[in-house]
Amino acid sequence: MSRIWESLYSKNGLAARYIAKELLDLEEGQRIPRVSDFTEKLELGRGTVQGALKVLEDLHAIQLESRGHLGTFLRKRDVNLLYEIAGIGPIVGVMPLPYSRRYEGLATGLIEELQSLNIKVGLAYMRGAVPRIEALKSRRYDFSIMSLLAAEEAVRRFEGLEIVRDFGEESYVTSHKIFFSNEQFNSIKDGMRVGIDYSSVDQAEITLRECKGKHVEFIEAGYMQLFSMLKEGTIDAAVWNADEENTFRTFPSSDFTSKEANELAAKATTAVVIVESMRNEIKERIQSINIKNVMRIQRLVIEGKKYPHY
Repeated sequence: MSRIWESLYSKNGLAARYIAKELLDLEEGQRIPRVSDFTEKLELGRGTVQGALKVLEDLHAIQLESRGHLGTFLRKRDVNLLYEIAGIGPIVGVMPLPYSRRYEGLATGLIEELQSLNIKVGLAYMRGAVPRIEALKSRRYDFSIMSLLAAEEAVRRFEGLEIVRDFGEESYVTSHKIFFSNEQFNSIKDGMRVGIDYSSVDQAEITLRECKGKHVEFIEAGYMQLFSMLKEGTIDAAVWNADEENTFRTFPSSDFTSKEANELAAKATTAVVIVESMRNEIKERIQSINIKNVMRIQRLVIEGKKYPHY
């Protein structure tokens, strides 16, 4: 560790950690608070504040410019370095595998919006709402993206979870439908073999509601396996995301006949962000997201007017 970085463990260095957090709220070119403002807010001495600012400059986290009676201005800043000094690491979220344009657009919109707010972010991808909730609760990830349907179920089942952002209808998927292995089928009937993925709350719950009262055989499989199983004829029907163009070209489909299935399917179109209630620092950053910006970027990706990046 260099002597400069060792300086963070001095009295001035510890104060620099607090001031770094304050400076994250400023843009380059803005005037920084006066030394007296810092001393009052952070309960630090003038010398300590001045020393802390010097530490931040020595670490090349900021460049300051004095303009006499106008005050001191933030000429330049290294946002990532300020986060590191302040002890605020990047936030990492988890969402479904981006196999559709809608998911690609959502991922792109989230990353661009958070980066525009100078919030370092990473996204991981995991199939199934149940594994994503387990990963969130084990603190492998800071937030999770899932459907409103899956999130409400998670909040009911597990104490200490909270929905902090709702992106609105059709932000997650356009709709779900029933897909069939044979053109002769147009609804789920007694005796059918129906694919079900219990790790996917949306797929499993909608399937169970649509099959309620019918004598069918449930064949358990991973969500991404259902396509192959329909093609091979090892299952007769499966609920699937209607945004998957290849599925529409390959299999006949129908809407749901069950009122309960339709109600759940409507909730499954909405994307939300879920976090642990006690993690205020994560909630604060997620709540700063401008939903309209994310949805605008998602739409551009869906329309092919913007390349996705995630």
